[in-house]
Amino acid sequence: MRPHSRSRTPLITLLTGLLVVSLPPTGGAAAAPAGSTDPASVAGSADDIRGYAAGGHGGKPDYRNPRLPIDRRVNDLLGRMTLAEKVGQMAQAERLAVDADPTLVAQWGLGSLLSGGGSIPTPNTPEAWVSMINNFQRQALSTRLGIPIIYGVDAVHGHANVYGATVFPHNIGLGATRNPQLVRQIGKATGEEVKATGVPWNFAPCLCVSRDERWGRAYEAFSEEPGLVGEMSSYVDGLRDAGVLATIKHYAGDGDTEYDQAAADANESLPSGSQRYVIDQGVTVTTRADFARTNLAPFWTALRRHDVDSVMPSFSSVDWIEDGVGNPVKMHAHKELLTDVLKGAQRFRGFVISDWEGIHQIPDPDEPTVAGLTAYKVRTSVNAGIDMFMVPNNAKQFIDLLLAEVRAGRVSQARIDDAVRRILRAKFEIGLFERPYASADDVDEVGSREHRALARRAVAESQVLLKNSDRALPLRRDAKIYVAGRNADDIGNQAGGWTITWQGASGDVIPGTTILEGIREVAPRAQVTYSADGSAPTAGSDVAVVVVGETPYTEGFGDVGGPECGWCTTPQQEEKSLSLQPGDKAVVDKVCGAIDTCVVLVVSGRPQVLTDQLGQMDALVASWLPGSEGAGVADVLFGRRPFTGRLSVSWPRSEAQVPINVGDRNYRPLFPYGYGLRTR
Repeated sequence: MRPHSRSRTPLITLLTGLLVVSLPPTGGAAAAPAGSTDPASVAGSADDIRGYAAGGHGGKPDYRNPRLPIDRRVNDLLGRMTLAEKVGQMAQAERLAVDADPTLVAQWGLGSLLSGGGSIPTPNTPEAWVSMINNFQRQALSTRLGIPIIYGVDAVHGHANVYGATVFPHNIGLGATRNPQLVRQIGKATGEEVKATGVPWNFAPCLCVSRDERWGRAYEAFSEEPGLVGEMSSYVDGLRDAGVLATIKHYAGDGDTEYDQAAADANESLPSGSQRYVIDQGVTVTTRADFARTNLAPFWTALRRHDVDSVMPSFSSVDWIEDGVGNPVKMHAHKELLTDVLKGAQRFRGFVISDWEGIHQIPDPDEPTVAGLTAYKVRTSVNAGIDMFMVPNNAKQFIDLLLAEVRAGRVSQARIDDAVRRILRAKFEIGLFERPYASADDVDEVGSREHRALARRAVAESQVLLKNSDRALPLRRDAKIYVAGRNADDIGNQAGGWTITWQGASGDVIPGTTILEGIREVAPRAQVTYSADGSAPTAGSDVAVVVVGETPYTEGFGDVGGPECGWCTTPQQEEKSLSLQPGDKAVVDKVCGAIDTCVVLVVSGRPQVLTDQLGQMDALVASWLPGSEGAGVADVLFGRRPFTGRLSVSWPRSEAQVPINVGDRNYRPLFPYGYGLRTR
């Protein structure tokens, strides 16, 4: 528990003294159908491109001249825009909101579109993505000023919305590699696949600091330690190397929110549709000094070292202890942190993009029962410093409300101009005005051999060897191997959330290599017996490899004690826990009790408490969520690559210890932060 200091030192005055010490010395026209793959639709017709380049305004205005400085181009374009055109640039809609009638992009003057998790064209191919985005872009360019839209996606561990893309390990595993250069290469490979499908903007990387293993997004954090998270912000440079705009998120504190035990208790007796998140999107109760050291530090590292163009605030709230606990402020409404600190003290020149319907959650004192948009929520968030608004299903309502607020004088013209200036600058910087249409020339980048090899290497480097009695590992490549456990041959489980759909899915959802397939590939001379539940005969086996762990989840549906995902696959509907599921425990007991040498792999988005069964295991490996390239796990099991990974989070001895983080008083985890055995 943090001390209840009564100091009232503003956060802004803490930045210089605290963070320098805490950071490591080293973070319209009719459109073709959205899924069309007609060549002209895919690449943008020659007439489209010629018409766009000509300007259509009696000569080439300054903003169309790529030889001029960007600020001059921005000023020229901003000076030509009406208030309605400016406000339109601040709105981002989900593709499904305009897919049936793409002319809405032009009618509303939208500045951006996105694909949420699982929002995909039909068919879900790279070519169809290019075609879809170009159809939307054609509408944007048909408007009076021809300002292109910028399209965004959540490619948080590869471009995993796209079938056939390379799916990299989730961030918790990448943190275990301790390799910022590798993370930069992954950022670049992801950016190349994103760009190949026509998308110039990725809502990544997540620079949250995961301080509670019960959080449903724990795997999206590189670490519980702010310095390591900051080091891994090298991912930003990788995206930029590929010409893709990065977004550092979620600013700030979302991994440090307090657990709501009352909500967890209530969830036990509520139907799934009425259950609540218990830690995700919660409240960070903290002092300004602790918040700066723990939650803000990785963002300052990223801003100092990398070319960051956008920041996304968290769904969570902050409650300053200095001001008395009980008056939390949503990050989407936090003027001190968004404007005074981020844009002021840190001199951030990019733009702030809200999270999915994030401003909906701002409490409206006059309309407390309205879950959607209100005038109060709109003006509060704009005045707090948000520049672009992810309003997936009600962009037109947002535009109308904001226009009314400006005309009533409750939002200033200067604030609108500042927001739009930031958005336009980013569009100019990534070359959207010169190259608004996507090309299908590079679709072979998606799932390329080079990218899959990089992912396989990342998987190998992410594996953490926690126990290795009597040199159980590496395995002999000619051994008789008994493979068991539900996660040995389930690529959906090993990929985790944010894969094809928002919540991910168990089963054969993406192409790639499962851990079992990797074992057979790396050790073709081995005699492999596979039995998911351990029911096959074990006699004659030299060694067992038991692969257990979690099924996919995302956000609050992964909170321990949180809501059940009623629409997810059946395996995903199990109660979330920090301990192994009963079936997993049973297969460990059965197989490890029958075979002399037993290796257990834990495929999960967070540590699993298994202290009681540790004695049965000769070797234990934290495999995290490796993604599409399960052969990388086999590479270290058989010694093709050494175990080098180190824990990026503490591994608890019991659930009663949670939350547990390095630096805590009475710090006695089962395996400490930074722990990891090596095999060479």
